[in-house]
Amino acid sequence: MKWQQLVVLAVVQWLAMALWFSASAVTSALKEEWDLSPTNIAWLTISVQLGFVIGALASAVFNLSDRIKPTVLLAVCALCGAGFNLIIPLFISEDLGRTDGGFALVIALRMLTGVMLAGVYPTGMKLMATWFASGRGLAIGVLVGALTLGSASPQLIHAWAIGSFNWRIVMEIASAFAGLSAILAVCFARVGPHLGSAARFDWQYFARIWQDPAVRRANFGYLGHMFELYAMWAWAPKLLARSYEAVHWSERAAAFAGFATIAIGGLGCVLAGAWADRIGRTWTTIVSLIVSGTCALIAGHLLNQPLLLTIVCLIWGFSVVADSAQFSTAISELCDPRYVGTALTIQTCAGFLLTTLTIYAVPTIQEHFGWPAAMSLLALGPVFGIWHMVRLRSLPAATKMAGGRK
Repeated sequence: MKWQQLVVLAVVQWLAMALWFSASAVTSALKEEWDLSPTNIAWLTISVQLGFVIGALASAVFNLSDRIKPTVLLAVCALCGAGFNLIIPLFISEDLGRTDGGFALVIALRMLTGVMLAGVYPTGMKLMATWFASGRGLAIGVLVGALTLGSASPQLIHAWAIGSFNWRIVMEIASAFAGLSAILAVCFARVGPHLGSAARFDWQYFARIWQDPAVRRANFGYLGHMFELYAMWAWAPKLLARSYEAVHWSERAAAFAGFATIAIGGLGCVLAGAWADRIGRTWTTIVSLIVSGTCALIAGHLLNQPLLLTIVCLIWGFSVVADSAQFSTAISELCDPRYVGTALTIQTCAGFLLTTLTIYAVPTIQEHFGWPAAMSLLALGPVFGIWHMVRLRSLPAATKMAGGRK
């Protein structure tokens, strides 16, 4: 039964998370139709990140997962997210999108979409935990893999729609996916036998969490990971599109490459989830960060070699998210058990806030200094993360992770 529920939750996450990059996948069309600047384009993704932070914090502070049945909360949030996202293609005309007020409305709707997604992904994790008292490493890897595949889905829809439909159909299909996820959650998702009360959010623990050396190192490792992850997901497909265009390869091929670059991370999540319980969390994260950071340094220099760039981006996409679930799992193992909920909320909010800086910085640096400098910037995150995970591994508290395998 628990494996059936894991499949259900993975499908629900995959479909709902199509909302995340549904606007980012069609920025080339939006740029032309609405006359957007690179900063405007960055805000189409940044707004979702900020909304997710607001939603995650509000959910924790008001303890929504205890007040509302998790399956209902997940379904309602997925449905509302679909509605907010759908307003953009249905009601934002070309003329309205070109105005400051119209674009501000788009950003507000994208932010509200992010708020709703904060009720989908964390709630799905909570439901998974009610079924898996043990073996959560693989289960978490599957759910993060589903999130990754969902985040890549708009690129696949875009590739299919090129030459047949305009950008609106991409956002409409993504919204339909999220609506379907709400139906599946209501009809098939169930709460497992290990449901417990959510830990109360404690503002006082906000300061103390940074005073514990092991927890602080794990959080810094996560921040290094997040510094790179969402900016890579947002801009690597754009780099591929520019590279394919430069040698007159098809736009559809570029879109498929962009999809594959993100989607392959789903496989990375599942494999890393299985490996981490065997070889340790710090080793898993360190290896992932080394590989992804190296790819960040290389990718921008391959603009005129699309085949080689595609290979590097696939390796990058596999490694950049493979370690994601391990940072959250490490925090749950290292922190005071009374404050696990607060610790995870703080980690998530800090990480997603950080992503807004790099999502904004990449197009700005690219415009002034080119793709090599813009993508190499992202390698700073892995360097920072590796340092702190190596230090974490040397601490006595590290034996609390992965059954003593650090």
